[in-house]
Amino acid sequence: MAPIVVGLIGFGTVGTGVVKILQENRQTLRSRIGAELMLKWIADLDVERDRGVEVDPSVLTTDAERVLEDPEVQIVVELIGGERPAKDYILKAIRAGKHVVTANKALLATHGNEIFKAASDHGVEICFEASVGGGIPIIRALKEGLAANRILALTGIVNGTSNYILTEMTEKGEDFQAVLRRAQREGYAEADPTLDVEGIDAAHKLSILLSLAYGVRIRYSEIYVEGISSIEPLDIAFARELGYKIKLLAISKQRGSELEARVHPVMIPEDSPLANVNGVFNALHIEGDAVGETLFYGMGAGMMPTASAVVGDILELSRNLLRGVAQRVPPLARPWEELSDLRIMPMEEIVTNYYLRLMAVDRPGVLSAISGVLGRNDISIFSVVQKGRNRLGEGVPVVLMTHEAQEAAVQRAIQEIDELSVTVGKTQLIRVEDPRIKDENL
Repeated sequence: MAPIVVGLIGFGTVGTGVVKILQENRQTLRSRIGAELMLKWIADLDVERDRGVEVDPSVLTTDAERVLEDPEVQIVVELIGGERPAKDYILKAIRAGKHVVTANKALLATHGNEIFKAASDHGVEICFEASVGGGIPIIRALKEGLAANRILALTGIVNGTSNYILTEMTEKGEDFQAVLRRAQREGYAEADPTLDVEGIDAAHKLSILLSLAYGVRIRYSEIYVEGISSIEPLDIAFARELGYKIKLLAISKQRGSELEARVHPVMIPEDSPLANVNGVFNALHIEGDAVGETLFYGMGAGMMPTASAVVGDILELSRNLLRGVAQRVPPLARPWEELSDLRIMPMEEIVTNYYLRLMAVDRPGVLSAISGVLGRNDISIFSVVQKGRNRLGEGVPVVLMTHEAQEAAVQRAIQEIDELSVTVGKTQLIRVEDPRIKDENL
């Protein structure tokens, strides 16, 4: 049987892992598809650096166009990242009738609609398992394994860097900047960590998951995003005292004909499965109407876990090629024309519970003034914790846990509280996801 011919664009960390798997698991892969996988081209700007794998020099090229224009190449694997020229390469491959594998979540989040529409128009496939969750097979699970379900909610830890930082802050009591510097030294955080610590990477991934779970077009720009850089050790200590841990979560929920879609720090019960996902690991909790609750857990990044997902996509496309079929399962789990534009709720409309930490002057009437502000904004207090005594004019921390309230009302109340003469500095807000204190009447 003729081999399946693959061209790789991008010979970085993940690209190297892909080559290793194709070489070391050659016989296993062949037995699983019934044909040889032939890596005909590897394109990269640097073809001289030693990657620790043996590669025939004749397959190396600095010209990606050789991959795209070779009529023998059936599958193009894009692993260079970024928007340009990755977008141009992918669209050119699609227009040439080649199937595509990519791990480029930022590109799919920002230009996915154009790319997926082009793939539909040209009758080719685009696979992107490695774009979310590294080696966790969450894309395939949503496309096929959970296809019988209406997805009611999806909550996940989908960024290993932020999870590592919060884990270290929780276990060692260190502040954000100290842990971030260590994460950078140890290779868990980039020199510019903005995409990870400010929640942008997680929002890219959530935009992809939304499309698969709810059948909507990519809607990255409508997702609320907030990072972890404002989290302080004091908040982590209060969370522990209250029975919670703080995690950066990607959250989606279906609310009738509308969707919640948000990324931000969350307090979750310390005995919940996601609360015990530590370090650089990822996990996704998915609730379906038929299957109930499911949990997917594993390495969310790294050379070999991500390469595992990429090669899995290559195998899926190879099986289809050998049987002469394409788009047996559409890239976003539904035919392009079946995708909808469900409204994504603005953050100010979201209703949830809140942790509010403020610094208050230690004198009579303080709690009365604060509760008055909350009451005027229809916010009910669930519990109050006050610690310490005032020193040298500094405020003492007062922690309020609220019943469910609307985001807009909470933001208005915080603004009023921060303007009171009995408070010092800015109020810290962290949202709480705890089914035990949800108001079933809301």
